[in-house]
Amino acid sequence: MTALIPIGIFAALGAVSGIALTVASKVFEVKEDKRIAEIGDTLPQANCGGCGYSGCADYAAAVVEKGAACNLCRPGGDAAAAKIAQIMGQEAQDVIELTAFVRCAGDCNSTEHKYIYDGIQSCAASNRYYSGSKLCTSGCLGYGDCVSACPNGAIQIKDRIAKVDQKKCIGCGLCATACPNKIISIRPATQVYEVYCVSRSNAKETRAVCPNGCVACRMCEKACPSGAIKVENNHAVIDYDLCTGCGECAKACRFGVIKEVR
Repeated sequence: MTALIPIGIFAALGAVSGIALTVASKVFEVKEDKRIAEIGDTLPQANCGGCGYSGCADYAAAVVEKGAACNLCRPGGDAAAAKIAQIMGQEAQDVIELTAFVRCAGDCNSTEHKYIYDGIQSCAASNRYYSGSKLCTSGCLGYGDCVSACPNGAIQIKDRIAKVDQKKCIGCGLCATACPNKIISIRPATQVYEVYCVSRSNAKETRAVCPNGCVACRMCEKACPSGAIKVENNHAVIDYDLCTGCGECAKACRFGVIKEVR
């Protein structure tokens, strides 16, 4: 009987503690809006960050708690945007579809290497040594940091230059962040023409290292009827909001630096 007394005391304490914890969990419970979970189930769980938030869960919470727009998920597209809007009791809005584009045409057939790089096969690592092994230091380094960053397998290295599969790209921007030379732009998927160069060197220096480089002649700028293209930092830049896709800039470019994206 003596041995049963402490057992009983511990059993009673356990029961009281259990009841106290149950009551406390109910009293201090942080109730989450069920819409957050519903939106989370709607999202593709790519966690790409293209919406501007750290992941799908963060974006779902932002829609409910901070009033974030319902059409920011590019991988989910219009279908996800419509479902999220329905959950929030709002009118559906179209998703502005974006894709990545590598602004360089300096492949292995166009620009030579100034030394043999035998280090870590990474653009970031290669860039630390004299801005990469290629003669052109403004273009694609060709070691695939963007390929590793892409969650959808939309980028490949072909002829020592990155190429984006426009059909697979979800426009998340992770490749652009990974590129040390910042030559990848995130653009409207409807954009027809692009400038395949970002060289900031003058015409003579650019042509000396790559026959496909922009010489900043401004012929494209003069030919554009909508004022959508300007020469900045020795290379042409397209204002996507003004571009009508007429192709006059491409016709005027003597070196074929401006081309239709395929």
